[in-house]
Amino acid sequence: MKVNKFLVGMMCSLVILAGCNSMNNTTKGGIIGGAGGAVLGGIIGKVAGNTAVGAAIGTAVGAGAGILIGKKMDKARQAVTQQVPQAQVEEVKDSNGLKAVKVTFDSGLLFATNKADLSSSAKTSLVKFAEVLKENTDMDLAIYGHTDSTGSDAINDPLSLRRAESVSGYLSTCGVSTKQFKVIEGKGSKLPVASNETVEGRAQNRRVEVYLYASEEMIKQAEAEANKS
Repeated sequence: MKVNKFLVGMMCSLVILAGCNSMNNTTKGGIIGGAGGAVLGGIIGKVAGNTAVGAAIGTAVGAGAGILIGKKMDKARQAVTQQVPQAQVEEVKDSNGLKAVKVTFDSGLLFATNKADLSSSAKTSLVKFAEVLKENTDMDLAIYGHTDSTGSDAINDPLSLRRAESVSGYLSTCGVSTKQFKVIEGKGSKLPVASNETVEGRAQNRRVEVYLYASEEMIKQAEAEANKS
């Protein structure tokens, strides 16, 4: 029975995702938030390429709350895109199936080779990024540092962590609440997004990713607001 339930969940996920092609982003956020629970959320999260970010709420989020959260995430994504054009900004889904925002900074723009000290231009970008984060204090943050495969894990793992810590530390000095930082990790070269066989691919793999996703408090507030209507 467990296998059958899982297969049913998989099929439902595929049907919902296929239908989403004809829907706008806000509607998709609501349906995904309310339809699939943990199974659907986990599948979408992996497809979207996130790192299992998401508040531990233990239950599926209602469709109405998902729509409200989706609107907030759309607004935050647009703000980051405008304020920090040097970063790559994407819409992803968290482990609850809710809309989230992924912001990727090229390490070459942030740090010198094999260093974890932020450049002056990096600080300028992070100041602008911090302004958006301070306007969205009900969003949790996860920061991951990544390297290419050049060198050993003994070098890459701590370097990627120091870079993630440099970003979180500077954002904190810019006024971002430390309570928002739920994850600060270095992934080394373990999660490449491109081939390490080329110069271009290695450059893409050297990055710092910041995820903005709904906190438990945001989800509770969205549920309460949705239940009023």
